Amino acid sequence: MKILFTDLDDTLLNNQSEVSEYTKEVILRMLECGHRLVLSSGRPLGSVMEVAKKADLFIPGVYLSSNNGSCIYEIASDNIIYEKTVPMDYVKAVWELGKSAGIHIQTYSNTSIYSPALDDEIEFYTRKIHLPVVVSERPWEELEREPYKLLAVSLNDRDKLEVLRNTILDRFSDRLDAIFSSDRYLEIFNRTSGKGEGLKWLCNHLDIDIKDSYAAGDAMNDLSMIEAAGNGIVMCNGVGALFPYAQIITKKSNDEDGLAEVIKEHIIG
Repeated sequence: MKILFTDLDDTLLNNQSEVSEYTKEVILRMLECGHRLVLSSGRPLGSVMEVAKKADLFIPGVYLSSNNGSCIYEIASDNIIYEKTVPMDYVKAVWELGKSAGIHIQTYSNTSIYSPALDDEIEFYTRKIHLPVVVSERPWEELEREPYKLLAVSLNDRDKLEVLRNTILDRFSDRLDAIFSSDRYLEIFNRTSGKGEGLKWLCNHLDIDIKDSYAAGDAMNDLSMIEAAGNGIVMCNGVGALFPYAQIITKKSNDEDGLAEVIKEHIIG
């Protein structure tokens, strides 16, 4: 048995944010051969579920790794089987850092986004992530449980996010990690999680040898799983800093079914 962990945006999804019919056909063939698929994204669980259902991939044999590997959901059992959360006192501290720096910070339940305002950042974010928005200045008082992550958003100033990242790592490196998933998004989550840790845990849980794992991505928040997998796949449209870590670089982009060709050649065979 082999297992494929794949990022969504700019990796599995095309430029219309969809799984193409051809890629879906190849994935279903892979599953029929007895292999496993993990949709591994920085997105919250509800959004990853939406992608799986829209692509008709909400089926046994598929797992959903959301929030940068902080939450793994098994479709067959309808259960969250692994999770790492951010303590509420750290949620409060990061939220207040963002407020002081004039940076939009949001957090999540499994079904909603908690935003400080209905601002340009949340409008931009919800173009792809279709979850209800709860406006709150103090989400740690409203959330029923610790969240899996926070997200700092700056639409036009990556440098502000870089300063925030350095501050978070300086002050909270005992519990938090902060990694860019794009120039606009800084992902903040439990330092003991991450896509790579989720990959290692699930392989162990399913008794799949790491050498039979594949991980595909395009951005720096994919690095940990690309390094952890037996076979790291980087999209040719991905950031150049990832290329040295890849065993496989796709010949085609995410908008040209590049990952499907790798699945056919290396996993189905």
